[in-house]
Amino acid sequence: MSTTRPYPPGDRGPEPSGASGASEKDPPATGASDGGVAVSSGGRGRQVRRLDFDGESGVVPLARDFTRQALYAWGWLPAATADQRAAAEDVLLVVSELVTNACLHAEGPDELWITCDNKVIRIEVSDKGTGQPAPRTPHRAGRPGGHGMFIVQRLCLDWGVVRIPGVSGKKVWAELGAPA
Repeated sequence: MSTTRPYPPGDRGPEPSGASGASEKDPPATGASDGGVAVSSGGRGRQVRRLDFDGESGVVPLARDFTRQALYAWGWLPAATADQRAAAEDVLLVVSELVTNACLHAEGPDELWITCDNKVIRIEVSDKGTGQPAPRTPHRAGRPGGHGMFIVQRLCLDWGVVRIPGVSGKKVWAELGAPA
């Protein structure tokens, strides 16, 4: 598990509160916000999408559909090769696992953020839970349940948890490499 680095090298850190998806030094975001969905274009080819789960039901399929639409918009889908198809499926699986964990172990997810640059997709799921996600140790492949964070750990370049002092909840993030 990685909790030593709350964001990737080169990233300037968490977005300022109330951010639309662009960092402080990026140009103003462009795009639309409709029904809890925000689409932004950050600086330097960075694309950002946000889904607000407030009042929503069926959040896991909703998150997968939202992510699938983003992957189409960003050119990850339709996939031309088996490797590209596998990379897109890995992104969808990680989204499912992070949102499911927020449902099972927190009070449900608050928001899903997906950020894509040329090389990495970053997925962030915020919730109001106090628990600390961790792969089950020892991992027992034959037992049902408890595989979510193990799957995330295996598929992702890195992952971790960001907590803001004085604010309830957390943001669980994971990063996957773009297909070749």
